[in-house]
Order: sequence, then structure tokens, then C-alpha cells
Amino acid sequence: MRETRVGGVPFARLGPDACARVHEAALGILERTGARLMEPRAVTLLASAGARVDGDHVWIPRELVARALATAPRSVTLYDRTGRPAIGLAGHTFWAGPGSDCLHILDHRTGERRTPTLADLREGIALVDALPDLDFVMSLFIPGDVDGRLADRHQMAAMLEGTTKPIVMVSYEPSGMEDGIEMAEIVAGGPDALRARPFVATYINVTRALLQGESELRKLLWLAERGYPFLWIPVTSGGTTGPVTVAGTLALNTAGVLIGVVLSQLVREGAPIILPGFGGDGLDLRTMVDPYAAPDARGPAAALAHWYGLPMFSLAGGSDGKVVDGQSAAEAALTLLVDAASGGQLTHDCGYLESGLTGSLAQMAICDEIVAWIRTATAPIDVSDAALALDDIDRLGVEGSFLETDHTLDRYRERWYPAVFERGTVESWVAKGSSTLAQRAAQRVDALLAAHQPTPLQPDVAAAIRAVVERAEATAGL
Repeated sequence: MRETRVGGVPFARLGPDACARVHEAALGILERTGARLMEPRAVTLLASAGARVDGDHVWIPRELVARALATAPRSVTLYDRTGRPAIGLAGHTFWAGPGSDCLHILDHRTGERRTPTLADLREGIALVDALPDLDFVMSLFIPGDVDGRLADRHQMAAMLEGTTKPIVMVSYEPSGMEDGIEMAEIVAGGPDALRARPFVATYINVTRALLQGESELRKLLWLAERGYPFLWIPVTSGGTTGPVTVAGTLALNTAGVLIGVVLSQLVREGAPIILPGFGGDGLDLRTMVDPYAAPDARGPAAALAHWYGLPMFSLAGGSDGKVVDGQSAAEAALTLLVDAASGGQLTHDCGYLESGLTGSLAQMAICDEIVAWIRTATAPIDVSDAALALDDIDRLGVEGSFLETDHTLDRYRERWYPAVFERGTVESWVAKGSSTLAQRAAQRVDALLAAHQPTPLQPDVAAAIRAVVERAEATAGL
């Protein structure tokens, strides 16, 4: 299992005292303001554990939060489809992957911004499977050529068929989540096998911290009961659904996060919950756009998740730019570097443009290159005798050339070489067509797609997965 651990002193936007202050603020919100939970079973669970309840309004005492934080697992391991450990969510690590559910695709072949298709989704999944420095896959696009109510089933089937890498699954309703998990169980060989070596984590997006919907809560309870890992991601937007300040929004959002931690542990002690490593975000109140690459809130939620000692799911690699250009590359690089330095663990949204509305395969190839650069720049330096090469230095002396040595021949590939960044001479660049970064990234996408064949599922397993999709279509009357 490969991992990125940043050496030296880890970057932390919040120190321990600041984390404790935000946590105390979140506890106060839960005790004084409380929250409305639209799933009766969640309310009943909290009431039976000692929370004060009035209808669907609950006030959670800090003792419940402390007990839940004590039993929530400190690490989560995600496996690949073959059962090998692939991603370890613990400590100061960094794993990168794409995002999900873009409404548009920026076609790298034509430059057209258009509605994605199922074929685009499958190409994107194959690309993630081929790119060496992307570690997991998400659903990338909402395909416009299938029934929108069932797009999540088609996305899950395409991911299971198109990659062996771990999957972060998004579903629209609890029934879609249950169908997606059933497909994963078919691939794993049953519920026990999937629970023992999970290669799927389910993303649960909660639209407000203190007003949590029935669908989201039902998903949490269902997954926690079965011991499957899930991401509990309340979203609070500074200036609209939360205070405009980073601290105020982070405190409010953390209250919503802690509700999920408490509920998960009431259902099943040790249920594997993954916290958001992003929070404190806010709308650009001049444009009413939700910026994906703003610097204001980058890092504090990751510091808080580390302070709790719990696994996290982070956001980086996206851009607010509209095309693959200097802005999109710069924003992807800056956000990924800060996230890696922050130890953001499971980091999604590589390939996002237009603040998450559009996805680009060329941009994803650039993000893969950026991640590779970051991994190389943050890797420990080998200072062994073989690496120091003192014998060669002594032998060749003050004017020796190391170009012809066996040491150079044996080890020059250890140096990092780019796939899409240009570092040749001007003359060689002109001779190759004076291409831009966007053009080279598009060429790399096509070359990888032409050469790479994802590992297929066994025919009977693939047929069983398709049967789940067909059953959902029949239930929907299609």
C-alpha cells in the first residue's frame, strides 16, 4: 500500500488550543441551540441515550459527544477490488482522487462544454484506473442519457466494472445506496467479505448542519448498523447557512459533524465514520458562486479532524476556472499542496472546473501530475551509503564526470520525470508543435485510454450487477 506522508513539521491551520475552542463552541451549539432531525429513529436513539427532545428538535449533551468520540475508530482501511489494502486513513497521510456528479463535461477532444453521457463516465473511470497517482474513484459525471432517478446505479455499476481502485459512492436516495452496496457485496463475495475488506465508502452529503434530512439520516443508520465505512459531510456556507466568518461557520458545521459521530456510535460502537477535512467555506457574496479553490477556509477542518484523531475526507484539486488553463492548473496545484501538507487523507475533486459544475479529463491528467510532483517533493530523502555514492566521488575526484558511471545508469530513473509538464528546450518544444499544457494533457488522456484495459469482472459477477440496475429500472417503470 503506497501512501504519502509529509516529512518535517506538518502544516496545521489551527493549533491545539484553537481546535479545543472550536470544539467547545460546537458543544455549546448542540447543548443550547440543538438541531432538528427529520428521521424519527434518530431522534428516538438520542432520547434514549439522554438527549433532550421536543418533537424532532434535539439537544445533545456533551457527555454523549465525549462517549462517541471515544469509540469511533481512529483509522479506516479501504481495499482495492482484489482485496489488497490500498488506502489507510489515519495520521498525516494524503490520497487523491476525482470528484462526483458533474453536470457538464469539458470535452478534451472538441473543447465543447456539454452534457455528459454514460460513455463519458466510463472513459473517465478508465482514465482514473490508468493514472498512477490517483488512488480512488468517484462517479465523475451525471450521465444525461440515462433516467436521472437511476443515474447513481449506473454510476456504481460503471465504477465496479471499470476500476480495481477503491470507490467513494454517491447515491441520491437510500434505495440507491442499498442497491449500490448490494452490487459491491456481489463483487466482494457477500456482506461479511465486504465488511472485512471494504473497497467502497459511501458519501453522505448533509445540506445543513442543524437541519438534517430523513434521507441522509436513514443512510447513516443503515450503514452504521452494518459496519460499512461512510463519509458524513455536513455543508455550511458562510454568509448564508452559517456565519460569514471561517471560525463561526466551522463551529456550526462541526456541530453537525458531531451529530453524525454520536448517532453512528449509538447504533454500533466502532462504526467507521469519516469526517470532513473541509469546512468553514463561504459563498462569494459578490457572485453567489461557491468557490472551490478559495484560500480562506483551507486547512482548519483538517487540523480539527487530526485533533479529534479521526479519519477524514478532504477537498482539493478543483478550480473555479472555466477551461483548462493557467488558473485551473494553479488552483489545482495550490489546493493539493496545502491539502497534502495538512494531511488531508482522502482528498477528492481532481478534475473539477467551474466550481464543481464541470469535469475535465484533461484537467484530471494535470492533477495526477501535480499529485506526483507533491509526492516527490515531500518524500523522505535516501541518505544511505548507496545514495551518497562516496566511493564514486572519491574515485572521480574534483573534475570527474558521473554521466558514464554505473551508479547513474542504475539510479537515474529514481529522479522524477513529468508526463505533461514541459521541460525540454525551446527548440524541441517547437519541433513537437509548441503545445500548451492543456493540449499535452488531452493527448495523454487519449494515449492512456487507447492503451489501458481495466481488469474486467467475471462475467457472472458483471451480469449480477447489471441485474440490480435492471431491477431498479423495472421498479421505476422503465
